[in-house]
Amino acid sequence: MSAQRNPQSPLLGTPGAVPAEGQDDGVAAHYGDFFREQRDLAAGNAFVDLSHRGVLTVSGPDRLPWLHLLLTQHVSELPPNQAAEALVLSPHGHVEHALYLVDDGETTWIHVEPGTQQELLAYLEKMRFMYRVEAVDATDAYAVVFLPAGSTADLGPAAAVRELPYGRDLFVPRERLAEAVRGYGGPAGIWAYEALRIEAHRPRLGFETDHRTIPHEVGWLETAVHLNKGCYRGQETVARVHNLGRPPRRLVFLHLDGTEEKLPPHGAEVRLDDRTVGFVTSSARHHELGPVALALVKRNTPVDATLLAGSVPAGQEVVVAP
Repeated sequence: MSAQRNPQSPLLGTPGAVPAEGQDDGVAAHYGDFFREQRDLAAGNAFVDLSHRGVLTVSGPDRLPWLHLLLTQHVSELPPNQAAEALVLSPHGHVEHALYLVDDGETTWIHVEPGTQQELLAYLEKMRFMYRVEAVDATDAYAVVFLPAGSTADLGPAAAVRELPYGRDLFVPRERLAEAVRGYGGPAGIWAYEALRIEAHRPRLGFETDHRTIPHEVGWLETAVHLNKGCYRGQETVARVHNLGRPPRRLVFLHLDGTEEKLPPHGAEVRLDDRTVGFVTSSARHHELGPVALALVKRNTPVDATLLAGSVPAGQEVVVAP
């Protein structure tokens, strides 16, 4: 991940706001009542400030065919306002970037992990060739806000909207962010958003991934990869591992022992008996499930085994089948 500082949200001035740290620096971790914020978000009565995320726009008549050649997803004929998820892979098929995009008929709007937009933009510029496209880092001009499924909020000044089964990503003019969210319900911090993301088994770049992650290991094969398209970097690895059905690791959901006071941090060893079989990728306290986590473990780890996540006993729930 890039070391550049994330944009600082004006919503950090909201009474009760506690700043997040690390990769989510720039937005609020919570606003004083973490579990209430989770419940409100799950019920569709809140919004999440994701204005620290990077935003890119791609315009020009060749934008979709051009992106189609570079991404793992089939986007050459992406209908306007249809959400898509895609990856950029290394030549060896390892995940380098995760993109969340929508096209409005004139411009493709993309948001990515905080601090990764410049590296992605540099790659896109390098691959521009003679295509009639213009890729721009729009992070200073636009911010991302998440509204959960069930929200009846007026979308107000949103410039583009990604409709998802579990909610909406709004691209809002950054200068109007504080004004826009007044109509979106109460604020929920990134901790609440992360707890629900972990519950839904949704992977996140830099958390569920490392330098050797391939899409099959974390469930991105189903959501971010189109298996019937070619012509993208890393495709050979994707096809080979898919045909063999043997990715080296698999993502699991962990129900953590609730008697422990501390959550295992990202990178904590996951052990079976006296063997290290993986590492914790994300952990959170869920308003209904209690302490939970995602972890990446060796493919042949027995699915019914009780594991040790850091120092915390943990039962498994299969996310990616072995």
